[in-house]
Amino acid sequence: MVDVAAKPDTHRMARAIGSIRMLPATLALIAQGQAKKGDVIGIARIAAIQAAKRTSELIPLCHPLPLTRVAVDFALDEAGPAVHCTVQAETVGRTGVEMEALTAVQVGLLTIYDMCKAADRGMVMGDIRLLEKVGGKSGHWVAPADSGPPV
Repeated sequence: MVDVAAKPDTHRMARAIGSIRMLPATLALIAQGQAKKGDVIGIARIAAIQAAKRTSELIPLCHPLPLTRVAVDFALDEAGPAVHCTVQAETVGRTGVEMEALTAVQVGLLTIYDMCKAADRGMVMGDIRLLEKVGGKSGHWVAPADSGPPV
């Protein structure tokens, strides 16, 4: 692991996003709360939060962080048809929370896949990326406007 002992504690924030594309009928099941396994969005939200908290157990050499906030939002996109997941992770510490936000997005999307795979095995996850980070030596970074599909 990288030695961060000499770095000062600062407020750190990272926002990440990703999407899962699916059949219109699958999106309708999610929107209407009729998936056989239950509340897809509610369970995916809990999974994403758990993933953020366990990122250092999943990613080698990733520092364990005391997260102060993990916010998970899902947007249903009928035009996609897709579900977009956005995660904001925060801490006060010596290293950033980008990996926590990105891991949470991916696990949230994987949970949607797991809960809906009986209806649609062709779902596709993608466009997972960092949108913004704040804190530390590099300061504030925002992804360029052309770095992916509209958010």
